[in-house]
Amino acid sequence: MDVHTHYVPRGWPDLGEGWPWLRVDSEREAVIMMGSQEFRRIRADCWDADARLADMDADGIDVQVVSPTPVFFGYESAGDEALKVARIFNDLALEICEPAGRRLLPFCQVPLQDPDAACAELDRCLAAGHVGVEIGNHVGDRDLDDAGVVTFLRHCAEVGAPVFVHPWDMDRSPRLDRWMARWLTGMPAETHLSILAMILGGVFDRVPDSLRICFAHGGGSFALWLGRLENAWHRRSDVVATSLHPPSHYLDRFSVDSVVFDSRALRLLVDVLGASRVMAGSDYPYPLGERPAGEVVRRADFLDDEARAAILGGNAARFLGRALG
Repeated sequence: MDVHTHYVPRGWPDLGEGWPWLRVDSEREAVIMMGSQEFRRIRADCWDADARLADMDADGIDVQVVSPTPVFFGYESAGDEALKVARIFNDLALEICEPAGRRLLPFCQVPLQDPDAACAELDRCLAAGHVGVEIGNHVGDRDLDDAGVVTFLRHCAEVGAPVFVHPWDMDRSPRLDRWMARWLTGMPAETHLSILAMILGGVFDRVPDSLRICFAHGGGSFALWLGRLENAWHRRSDVVATSLHPPSHYLDRFSVDSVVFDSRALRLLVDVLGASRVMAGSDYPYPLGERPAGEVVRRADFLDDEARAAILGGNAARFLGRALG
């Protein structure tokens, strides 16, 4: 089971100024446009269920979780505008996944800047066939410990919706605009910061243990720097010890995907979080994703058969819960 993939429809209504639009170059290729600027070239595997299923079969993947592409979140827009866009894309996601039956499981998007609207849209989507929700890791300067975001996460726990957190809207600067540095350094840092917000912001102390939440890209740089965080919590308690317990206490409250591309990095995740907290992911179908999906997990010689089976599927089955029923 691959818990980290994305979709883009082959077309959508005009969303108005400032929203992405799609330049369709052929039956199999298109470009996501931001105004007159190219944002990302995409292919039919973004919207064509048959293309996805063929790649899944080639990679030995039985089920994909299909999540939005974060550029469409629109958290910087008015809540009603973001809700309108979320409804459009959520309905299109169902159309994309429907031909594949239960092999493609759609996660919805919500207007996270408006907690009440976000909760209502999640409920609508769960009733319509979505099995969970993907959220961005921040709303402007509001991180995941923002009161409104916590309200939404509590609702996810109450209705049993798994949450996938994806970094987005990374900082820009001349230094970060080279070499895709926003994706290569900014994304891991954003995800690390989000996990810090969940811990030091007291979110895990305020939301039920039943919340199922997973962070993309192996949790960013969090696992590598847990020791630094733990040291700071104890040695600078006047500033850092804002959670009820030390950071290591919360390691069983969240999961990460396996999109780290290197068995040494995967070993660190397993050593720090445990094999039960890592799930196979690929970031399919984008160029910075892993192909074949799950390859690093399959080839990791430090995993025994039980741990490998858990990462490749068992953990995701638990994360998705009744969605697989």
